[in-house]
Amino acid sequence: MKLAFSIAWRFLMSAKKQTLVIVLGIAVGVSVQVFIGSLISGLQKDLINTAIGSTSQLTVQSDIDREVELSNDFTVEIPIINDQELVNDIKNHSDVFVHVTEALDVIGFVEKDGIEKQVVFRGLDLENAEGIYKLETDEKIVYGRLPETSDEMILGIEFLNEYEENDIDLFDENNPITVDVRRQGSTEIDTFKIVGFFDLGVKALNNTWGIGTIEGAKSIYGIDSYMISSIEMQMSDPFLAEELALSLELEIGDTYKTSNWMVEQASLLSGLQGQSISSIMIQVFVIVAVVLGIASTLAITVIQKSKQIGILKAMGLKDKDASLVFLFEGAILGVFGAIVGVLFGVGLSLSFVTFAIDSTTGDPVVPLNIEPGFIALSAGIALFASILSALLPAIRSSKMTVIEVIRNA
Repeated sequence: MKLAFSIAWRFLMSAKKQTLVIVLGIAVGVSVQVFIGSLISGLQKDLINTAIGSTSQLTVQSDIDREVELSNDFTVEIPIINDQELVNDIKNHSDVFVHVTEALDVIGFVEKDGIEKQVVFRGLDLENAEGIYKLETDEKIVYGRLPETSDEMILGIEFLNEYEENDIDLFDENNPITVDVRRQGSTEIDTFKIVGFFDLGVKALNNTWGIGTIEGAKSIYGIDSYMISSIEMQMSDPFLAEELALSLELEIGDTYKTSNWMVEQASLLSGLQGQSISSIMIQVFVIVAVVLGIASTLAITVIQKSKQIGILKAMGLKDKDASLVFLFEGAILGVFGAIVGVLFGVGLSLSFVTFAIDSTTGDPVVPLNIEPGFIALSAGIALFASILSALLPAIRSSKMTVIEVIRNA
């Protein structure tokens, strides 16, 4: 085996220009794999983060209406969850759930200086909800701060814009900002202090959401008992949402229903899957091109080196060692091609995020996701493809006889 490797190295060094061209060919293939893979992965990650990174990826709600007695002795039937153990059951269902929070929604109206707007008051466990909505983490609070007490709330930025258009001063230090909130179907009014405005990047949410505490939502309903509208989750792998939704339904029973982003945003999922398929197809064709290039070059090398092979066999070189010569050639070319290709690919990726930037924000147009595991896989595939492409030349050299070499000399 040592002899075969030595011969393979001498063959490659005897045709340095040819060897360099093959190595560069493999390197180009690997660099394209690394760059395209990082580009598609980064684009997918950015799309997922933008679309569902700050929303619930899987939600559990009640599938039946339960009677709730309000403070005015009025009873309503609404789909609520009153099982306090359900949240813990969900948390223990899978380690994939990284953020789990409760929410109590109230559909009502916000009134300020004669201007009334419909609002979805979202009572949240703000500490746990931060992991999902990232109000402070991603600086989505445009003005002010998060609510700290049950009589405080924050509104979407569209509320602020509309109030400012109507010359309503919301920042008078001597007159704290307050709004009256009335639940839909009720005449009772609760007064909330506005402590901030948020921008979730979605106009519909900025125009309809008000966020406060669960206790604040309960006060609008006029109840003290445990009651929530939904349990919202984010997971470490968003693509497990549909699978986990099905398994969760089996565990928690048919009195609850689940919804997940993979069903509700099927068009986004289809686009992400299309990107993945495109990336795989590009990489497959690159690998095929590399294999064909190496195989054809090494096949020609067998013919070029036929006299040397014949002489070596006449001197006692075994057929097995003759085939190993070309397998080692393929391996050597693959190793050097992979190393150079990884360097080219990473360099191209870093250049892309350095120069292809948004002129307004200074951020990369498409943030690349350079993963060491993917780079190692690309290099491994290139090495495997190089050895695979050397199989036919190796078989041909092993079958070559001394008589055949003399006859064709």
